[in-house]
Amino acid sequence: MKRRHLLSLLLAFGSSLLLTVSCGPASEPTANSPTTAPSGPPLVIGYSNWAGWWPWAIAEEEGLFAKNGINVQMKWFDGYLESLQALAAGQLDGNSQTLNDTIAFAGDAVKGEVAVLVNDNSAGNDKIIVTPDIKRVQDLKGKKVAVEEGVVDDFLLSLALEQAGMSRKDVQIVPLETGAAAAAFASGKVDAVGAFPPFWLTALKRPGSKELISSKEFPGAIPDLLVVTEKLVQEKPEQVQALVKTWFDIRDFMEKNPQKADEIMAKRAGVSLEELALFKEGTKFFTLEENLEAFSTGNSMKHMPFAAQKMADFMKGIGFIKTVPDLKPLLNDQFVQTLAKAPA
Repeated sequence: MKRRHLLSLLLAFGSSLLLTVSCGPASEPTANSPTTAPSGPPLVIGYSNWAGWWPWAIAEEEGLFAKNGINVQMKWFDGYLESLQALAAGQLDGNSQTLNDTIAFAGDAVKGEVAVLVNDNSAGNDKIIVTPDIKRVQDLKGKKVAVEEGVVDDFLLSLALEQAGMSRKDVQIVPLETGAAAAAFASGKVDAVGAFPPFWLTALKRPGSKELISSKEFPGAIPDLLVVTEKLVQEKPEQVQALVKTWFDIRDFMEKNPQKADEIMAKRAGVSLEELALFKEGTKFFTLEENLEAFSTGNSMKHMPFAAQKMADFMKGIGFIKTVPDLKPLLNDQFVQTLAKAPA
């Protein structure tokens, strides 16, 4: 379940063109008016192995895209990084990815990238796992902490340290890919690890190990998004609108048909129903109202403009990105706003 695996391969896109994107629509989309599915090639939307994105498989299985008048091919990626690269290279019309990765790839995207929907927030699925002697965040001082630098669990560690009046300089960062980091912790080579599923299951195999803190304590810190190209927003806003509406139709189906929905998602993810339940527990699916709040301005991590700035500053501060991109064009709430205003 490789997710958020963003290494120095960002440099591979050094020759990509940086486009200036705009939040303004090319035309006003309609929220609730299904149309005949357009002819021609389908929209290609990437997704990968994360609980908040598995529901897209339901739309394919249950014909929900066609119900909303769009022709969509959901493209599964075994490696999350490959989906990020594909969208940045212009090979996809949209992708399922985190806010921090969207920021990191903003300068390399050939066709521009725009977040139009919040699928979920990590609400416990990202964890800092520690040895028995570490009882509070302050006890991490001077300890070896394995994290994949610049990605979400490194950011989670940074937030936890900041809340405790500390910084990354107060710990010994051991930079490792997340799977290797969990293995290093399990074998006793480090004192703590930041990890997402399924890697924290490996970490917890170390006798006496425990969760110190998780993303549950930091609502809004790790949003998972539907990101589409700026070209799609400008040229086919009605199809973007239909994608957003389809997501909420999926959520409605999940509420009304929980067993069937779980079976579809477990099959797509290659996990048991028991494992599915475990990973869903740490996933906070967002309602339409919570989407509106997430896209709005504010002074907390629940507000993506605020969270994006904090993430960008963090990534620049540790040298993960060279410059902070223009963040305003990355977030476009017009489609959730249109849906919210539509008659029931």
